[in-house]
Amino acid sequence: MATMIVPSATADTKIVPGGSFLISDPSPQDCFFPEDFSEEQRQIAQTTTEFATNEIVPVSDQIEAKDFSIIRRLLKEASELGLTSVDIPEEYGGLEMDKATAAIIADNIARQGSFSVIFSAHVGIGTLPIVWYGTAEQKKKYLPKLASGEFIGAYALSESTSGSDAVSARSRAVLSQDKQTYTLNGEKMWITNAGFADLFTVFAQCAMPDGPKAGEEKLTAFLVERGTPGLTIGKEEHKLGIRGSSTCPLILADCKIPAANLLGEVGKGTHIAFNILNVGRYKLGNAAVGAARMALGNGIRYAKERKAFGKSISEFGLIQEKLADCAVGVFVGEALSYRTVGMIDAALSNVDKHDTSAIQKAIEDYAVECSIVKIWDSEMLDHVVDEVLQIYGGYGYVEEYPAERAYRDSRINRIFEGTNEINRLIITGWLMKSAMSGRLALMPAIKRLMDEVMAGPVSKEEVEGPLSEEFNLLASAKKLTLFATGAAAQRYMAKISDEQEVMGAIAEMVIEVYAMESAILRAEKITASKRSAGAEIPVAMARIYAVGAMEKIELCARKVVAAVAEGDMVRTQFTILRRLAKYDPADTVALRRQVAQHIIKAGKYAI
Repeated sequence: MATMIVPSATADTKIVPGGSFLISDPSPQDCFFPEDFSEEQRQIAQTTTEFATNEIVPVSDQIEAKDFSIIRRLLKEASELGLTSVDIPEEYGGLEMDKATAAIIADNIARQGSFSVIFSAHVGIGTLPIVWYGTAEQKKKYLPKLASGEFIGAYALSESTSGSDAVSARSRAVLSQDKQTYTLNGEKMWITNAGFADLFTVFAQCAMPDGPKAGEEKLTAFLVERGTPGLTIGKEEHKLGIRGSSTCPLILADCKIPAANLLGEVGKGTHIAFNILNVGRYKLGNAAVGAARMALGNGIRYAKERKAFGKSISEFGLIQEKLADCAVGVFVGEALSYRTVGMIDAALSNVDKHDTSAIQKAIEDYAVECSIVKIWDSEMLDHVVDEVLQIYGGYGYVEEYPAERAYRDSRINRIFEGTNEINRLIITGWLMKSAMSGRLALMPAIKRLMDEVMAGPVSKEEVEGPLSEEFNLLASAKKLTLFATGAAAQRYMAKISDEQEVMGAIAEMVIEVYAMESAILRAEKITASKRSAGAEIPVAMARIYAVGAMEKIELCARKVVAAVAEGDMVRTQFTILRRLAKYDPADTVALRRQVAQHIIKAGKYAI
């Protein structure tokens, strides 16, 4: 087994404000991609992959059978490699790594879906609340145990009547008259790791102790240890996928805990929950990329081995098309995921590592990007596992083959860490709120675009290089997104939150712009590097994605304009829309064949 890993730092990147990609033109040098990994980060990726391949995957059947002794052993072994202590300060037994390194671990450990979920729940939402909000005594008591794998963490937020609407939780916590204990009552649902976790971060409504809102109940976080009288772990849920992960309800019946187990402050539960979920979202995205890469590798190997009509099915055009699309998905997923965590690390580079409030604020600034990563990667993974299962044909439907489990395991990711629908609303809502407050200069950008539109057609700005057309597409995509956003803002103003379909369509455009830009910038960066001789495949991948993204953006823009305008205005706006969406087609058939033949020859995802 490999030796313990050590922390490292990301490549130097410029600090870019969250959400600003819509109204700016970042350069490839401003972005952090896998090609920028340090030597230490590459070593960490290799160590994690070897651990997952050699220790986790071989015992998949026992994991799926919920053999918790094996799961705990694996978590203990992961801790010996330093994998469980990525976000824990050194003074509490952690390695205090940068966020990119933590993301690399989440990516490369995701070779077995159930264990990936178990691991992520422990090191992320199970541990981070204490790192960020714990008192010195709480950190000293729990973090060394969580870092070493002696304790396993879990996060208890959801309830049967308040999944996405966490603020309306019904569980209650009452402070005793002598102020020495809290008594918790209620029931928590779908708690990952519940069957074997030692420490739970539990959210409950609690009366504000003083101030103008004294007596008003607000969501509050508490630390509850396994074995506490009044805490009962319910039966295991029988799930569609990730069957090896433990998922149980928690029943709190007059569960008394010391007042010292209050996490943070009374009434700060919503703040704690949402900040933790931002980190959970980008880590989930990285794990989805790792799972997609694993599934694609299985699909490539099977396609090469399977014979039909006298030849390998990997020679058939429609199979190559599927493999190429999956490879493009992994390429773009890597680009947008690591770009995001690179921006977060750059923002954190100027923050005191002991100032948890400043750390949280810096990460919160990238709430839009974190939600994009979560949505895009989870939906990309669903597409990849579906296509890989199709490549396996009937065998893909059989448990003996890896496509079946990957297909089932993937589906939860669109629900985890806030459903993708909720995250789409977060994206548009955050942008609109930032625009209205003046924090993000979105409205001036929309006004400039409208002035440009009213002035009539303008010639395209000349861009040099193999991706010149793609950069032109990207510019048009941003204009279309700003145009549709401006039309919706003008129509609905502050009431746009009531128009979820429109908000969802705008979010879709924003997501595709970010993904398109990330792919193009990554390909451009590879082209400009010393390895430019091998840039044909990344360029082809960026071209394939850009064309498809533009098609989606145009459709969403049409949906928004049709919803917000009428009469002569709708005809005028559709004329503008068609002008902004004008572009030359690319031969994506040839491009996909080029990508497919490259990865088939390599026998795995490769660029």
